[in-house]
Amino acid sequence: MKLCFATNNKHKLEEAKDIAGKNFEIVSLEEINCFEELPETRPTLEGNSLQKAEYVFQKYNVPCFADDTGLEVEALHGEPGVFSARYAGEHKNSGDNIALLLKNLGNNLNRKARFRTIITLIGLEEKPLYFEGEVPGIITAELRGKSGFGYDPIFIPEGYDKTYAEMSLQEKSLLSHRAIAVKKLEQYLRRRSAPQ
Repeated sequence: MKLCFATNNKHKLEEAKDIAGKNFEIVSLEEINCFEELPETRPTLEGNSLQKAEYVFQKYNVPCFADDTGLEVEALHGEPGVFSARYAGEHKNSGDNIALLLKNLGNNLNRKARFRTIITLIGLEEKPLYFEGEVPGIITAELRGKSGFGYDPIFIPEGYDKTYAEMSLQEKSLLSHRAIAVKKLEQYLRRRSAPQ
């Protein structure tokens, strides 16, 4: 089965392909000749992932899924949340986003946070399907690790002593918020393609 992952983020694409393995083929926007910026104007993760998936499906008629992910920090009342990618501005710079987050958090002793991913799948059923992944953790005081992307250098998932950025892609693929959501999507696709 071939599905388009409606993202321009090569790291996300790599991660999803790694998680899906050989069970279904994930193609990029580039591979379906979609080169435009996808709309993300809704106030929720669910809304944004639906908006992106609908845009691609309606314009290119390819079954696809889109995700929206937010880092929600307890002491900042859930910020940056839906604005995670553009927390420090529309230029979407990870370094600036992290710097602003650490500045806003300051010396606050409550470092609790969670990563949340919503995946919306369109084109296989009459209605959109949603798959959610969530990982609780804490925010570090300084950047740690060189791999990953986004807020990975400052997020330690619960039960671990390493940030996402200190893990290999394979390690992160086993436990990340996106991994949980993609695995739920994969389980649905397996059930759907199993002989009746």
